[in-house]
Amino acid sequence: MFQRAQVITVEITDYAFGGRGIAKVPTENGDYIIFVDNAFPGQTVTARIAKKRKRHAEAKLIEVVERAPIEKINDFQEISGAPYIFVPIEEQQSAKRTSTLEVYRRIGGVKDPDSVFDTFISSPEAYFYRNKMEYSFSSIEHDLETGEELDDAFALGFKRRGTWWKVESLNKPSGMFDEQWETLLPELRELLKSMGLPAWHPPQKIGFFRHIVVRKSFHQDQLLLNFVTSSVGKKKFDTKKLVDFLVEKLGDRLAGVQHTINDNVADRAKIENGEWKLLYGEEVVVERLLNLDFEISMESFFQTNPKSAERLYNKALDYVFEEEIKANDVVMDLFCGTGTIGQILTSRQSDVRIIGVDIVEEAIEDAKKNAKRNGIDGVEFYAADVGKFLREYPNFKGKIKTIILDPPRAGIAPKTLKKVVELGAENIVYISCNPATQARDTDTLMQEGYNLEKLSLVDQFPHTGHIEAIAKYKKTE
Repeated sequence: MFQRAQVITVEITDYAFGGRGIAKVPTENGDYIIFVDNAFPGQTVTARIAKKRKRHAEAKLIEVVERAPIEKINDFQEISGAPYIFVPIEEQQSAKRTSTLEVYRRIGGVKDPDSVFDTFISSPEAYFYRNKMEYSFSSIEHDLETGEELDDAFALGFKRRGTWWKVESLNKPSGMFDEQWETLLPELRELLKSMGLPAWHPPQKIGFFRHIVVRKSFHQDQLLLNFVTSSVGKKKFDTKKLVDFLVEKLGDRLAGVQHTINDNVADRAKIENGEWKLLYGEEVVVERLLNLDFEISMESFFQTNPKSAERLYNKALDYVFEEEIKANDVVMDLFCGTGTIGQILTSRQSDVRIIGVDIVEEAIEDAKKNAKRNGIDGVEFYAADVGKFLREYPNFKGKIKTIILDPPRAGIAPKTLKKVVELGAENIVYISCNPATQARDTDTLMQEGYNLEKLSLVDQFPHTGHIEAIAKYKKTE
């Protein structure tokens, strides 16, 4: 019926978990279902078939041909990273809530998810909430006015949806990141273009300007900028002219400017990698989260929406402290990252013994630095694989009151989850940036004797299909 890579036009009638619009195509054998990433009910869209199955297909959105009746066009430029920027926030949240709870019923074996559902936590800010943004250069531009592809261009903005080689220049704020900075971007683009150095050509893997990475501290109201280029023609790069321009435009809001040379031609290589030097100011900014300070460098992992993260951490810790925690009880923070939650926990109750574990050594180094900065010495941090750590330190078995889990999107490897269960903690509080994998792990935990008691959803990323979840499990007698 459909072929892989075929472009189709369909009407979206429903919404599935993860920001997937559902289209139904009538056939002799009933409806054939097509899931379209980043589409919303009421829209008519063109999409490209990516995977084809007997009863359904998965497709990538190319373009919204007709807007849904509920959409309200605003002044922001629509970007691929914010597909629902015109959908009212209440409608987004309703779709996220319904579709996510269905995942716990379908994958997690939770018969009645509404009975354990606690609350839906919305982001304090629906716009300009991100604290990190990456902008791409390309000499192949998708012209937003004509819809044409322009060669030998100097585009600066975001990749065109469904492509890796062409960029749509950002001509006005996207509504997702700092408004002053994004208003300034077209002028900055002209300045860089005037230097006579070419934008990167992704297919040919040649050119000079590659990316700009920007980090923001809401606490300091400052921006840290990193200009990522190749080394070819770097003598022509007038860094003084660039810094003078940024100082004039941003003033005290400019925390620092870095220049990174990255000659790795792989498009997906970590773009901050390479030799770098500080052109101006500081190499870190400081963010404040629940009265604790965290130093953020270009490479640091940190919550993208810090104001929303405060609400997420508060709810997770409410779940931890619903059970009485006595002096010297052990709370384990597994996949702890830069140790944020352990530090916030110890600031609530200082006589708890907190063990933080993460495989990323740099994250643990940051965690130790941040704990020192905040005068916190009640957290022990270990750089280790979570599964192996539990094997190497069997002395914790039976002594742990609560385990806090905050794994990456892929969830917890089955063997590691088995090790977590073997620790015999009374309570597990599980923070997830991917409720589908949390639902899968919920099924395992229930089979291992843990009841799902409460579940909250957190809308950390308005205007996207992402949703996060916090679940509380209690060991049955």
